[in-house]
Formats: sequence, C-alpha cells, structure tokens
Amino acid sequence: MPKQRLSSIPALGQEKRLPLIEASLAAATNSSAVFTRLYPDAALAAARHADAMHVAGVTPLSALAGLPVSIKDLLDVAGEATLAGSTVLRDATPALHDAPVVQRLRRAGAAIIGKTNMTEFAFSGVGLNPHYGTPDNPADALVARIPGGSSSGAAVSVAAGICVAAIGSDTGGSIRIPAAFCGLVGFKSTARRVPTRGAIPLSTTLDTICAMTRSVDDCVLVDSLIADTPLIVKSISLAGLRLAIPQAIVLDQMEDHVARSFAAALSRLSAAGAVILDTPLAELDEFIALSQFSGAEAYAWHRALLARSGNGYDPRVGKRIAYGAGMSAADYIHLHLARDNWIVRMEQAMAPFDALILPTVPIVAPPTAWLEASDEVYFRINNLVLRNTAWVNLLDGCAVSLPCHADGTLPVGLSVVGAAMADARILSIARVIAAALESA
Repeated sequence: MPKQRLSSIPALGQEKRLPLIEASLAAATNSSAVFTRLYPDAALAAARHADAMHVAGVTPLSALAGLPVSIKDLLDVAGEATLAGSTVLRDATPALHDAPVVQRLRRAGAAIIGKTNMTEFAFSGVGLNPHYGTPDNPADALVARIPGGSSSGAAVSVAAGICVAAIGSDTGGSIRIPAAFCGLVGFKSTARRVPTRGAIPLSTTLDTICAMTRSVDDCVLVDSLIADTPLIVKSISLAGLRLAIPQAIVLDQMEDHVARSFAAALSRLSAAGAVILDTPLAELDEFIALSQFSGAEAYAWHRALLARSGNGYDPRVGKRIAYGAGMSAADYIHLHLARDNWIVRMEQAMAPFDALILPTVPIVAPPTAWLEASDEVYFRINNLVLRNTAWVNLLDGCAVSLPCHADGTLPVGLSVVGAAMADARILSIARVIAAALESA
C-alpha cells in the first residue's frame, strides 16, 4: 500500500474507502511483528459505511471516516484481554468496555485495523519485544534497525504505509522516539487533555495517549477526535519566533548525522526569519534525579502479577519494574513535591521564548542485533534515546517531533517543546517549522 497523508487523500467519491482498507489489511497481514491483533470485519464495515454515507449524500462523521488507523496494544477493546505486549496477561479478564479513545475513534468512523506491537508494558524507548518479535524500521531496507518504543508497531504501521495514523502512548518519549527514528510526526499532548482510562498504565503521573502521523495537520485532526476539547490551531508566521535551544544535556553525545541534520534545520529556520537563541536551562540537570515515577507506579500495578508470573516477563522489563518496590511512601510524596517545584522553575526559564527546539533523539536508530545481543548496549541506548524526551513528561509539557533529515538519509527528529496546555501554540509553531523544512 502506498504511503499516504490524511490531508492528501481524496474526498469520498473520488476514491472509495473500501479498497484502501482491503489494501491495508493485506499489508498488515503480511507484516512481521507489527500487529498483535487484527480487526478485519470491523475495519471493512467502517469503510463500507463511509462509502455508503457519501453515496447517500451524507456528511462523513469526520475526515478520518473509513480510513485505516491502528491502536497500541495497551488500549482496552471490549471482549478481549488487553496484553500490553506481554504473554502473562493472556488469561486476564476481558475488558468490559472500549477505552474512551477507542470509543471516540469508532464514533468518528475510523477503520481500526488492529492493535500494534509494543515494548512489553511500555517500559523501554527502543521497541524490542522478545515475545512477539521486534518490527523492523522501514527507513532502512538493508539493515534491521530498531523502530523506537515503546510504540514500536504503531510507528511502523504508519511508516510502512499500512495506516494513516497510529494511536500510542508517551510516558517518556514513546510517541516521539519512534516518530524520530521512522521519519514521522509525533505529537505528545499535555497529558490531561486525553483520557487514559482503559489503558494499562506505566506511570499514572506521566502517561499520555497521543498519535503519530505523516504531518502536523494530521496530528491536529487526530487530536481533535481523541481529546476532551479540540484545539484551535492558528496560522502564524515563522518570522520573529523566538526558538531557544537548551544547552544543558540535550546536545550531548549527538551522532554526526544528527548534528548535521539539526544544524541544517536551524539554518533553514534562521533564513526564514526565526530567531534562534541559546538558553542554559540548567534546570534540566535535575530531571534525572526526579525521574523515578515510572518504576514506583509500575510496581504498584504489577506487584501481584510479578509475584505470580514474574518468570513470564521480558527480564529487561520485569527487573526494572521490581526496582520500584524500593520507594517508600514518604519518598514518593517528596518526589511529587520536588517535581512541582521543578515545573515552576522550568516554566519560568522557558517563558521568554515561543518554544524550545532540540534533537528528539541524539542518535539514529541503531541495528536491532546490537541491542538483542547485549544488556549493556540495550540499557545504554535505552537511556540515551529517552534523555531528550522524558523530561517533557516530567514537565507535564507538550511537544511535536518533526522529521528534519535530508531525503535518502536515516531519519532524524527535531522537537518543538512547550509547557503544559501550550498545545495549540506548539502545533502552530511546528506547522510553520515543518513547512520551512519541507520547502528547503
């Protein structure tokens, strides 16, 4: 199936939805390790309904009506156990209801193709899964490279042209990392804007449900369907925007291709009139010490399951969840207070700028075999790929990762970051940045 953009798909009547869904289902069936479950009957029914509405002269339910969308394996679908990339939940009680996000997609008429593979229980940024396999990153036809995680299958479902949008989650970068590695647009919204009910949690403090697509406008469209309140994203000019590059942490250990791609992007933005500034943002040096929510909160959810079925976990996941047992209630309360104080200081430091910009990930997607073969490499790469993204979740901020690499080279992401509830402004800025990068 050819890669598509929501914004470029013809209106109903110019191209029927049913053939698109048939092609998507065929591609999904033939894909390796991308999906954990497919919904052919429901997807075909959604496409037929969208086509019938057009024939009848009825306005489509949404621009997404009858189009192929994937959902991450941690979202509830009524009548089935939610696995979250694991095998230990195969005998779990089936969900009674669809997750609210799934309900909203169905109401919009989306053709949900299936559930996508993921890092087990979303606890990694690289995307490996020993139970169901690791999807190959479509950006490299010669070397099997990681897709990024934890929303690994989600990214590949869009990058491979199977779906026009993928719903995933982002607790420390799980939308933006795979978007950067696979050459997509990933939007991490302010967490409170989209309900997380009906999703197996990693961190109840940091979890965000959001989307990957091929354009900023497509992310805006999907967000308007899954969020509690749609955004008003205004058209703005790039000229005069104050875009600040943090000097703490985020530029460390950049690979040459990432550094060259980021520098070239900055040159294009500057030539288009953006004001590129450096800012110390020394507060970023504190975020590692504050990044303990996922372990403690994951352990609270998993402790009984670990005691019963711990041998069935991916050892690289189960071991880290078990570490969360060491946090006391007093330490957990103090962690929240320290985070609140940090957010205040971070927002003050960010206030003079329209947005922060930085490389989404400091490296390109490494070969999968490297990480499969070595725990040392796995954890080193995992920590590195999460470094530039996880602090945005701690901030309760919003961010968009945009492709900024030259055609024919491995994907590189540029992140546009703002504080909590600055989603509309950040999407406006991301849209004009994307236009400047695409026109170069």
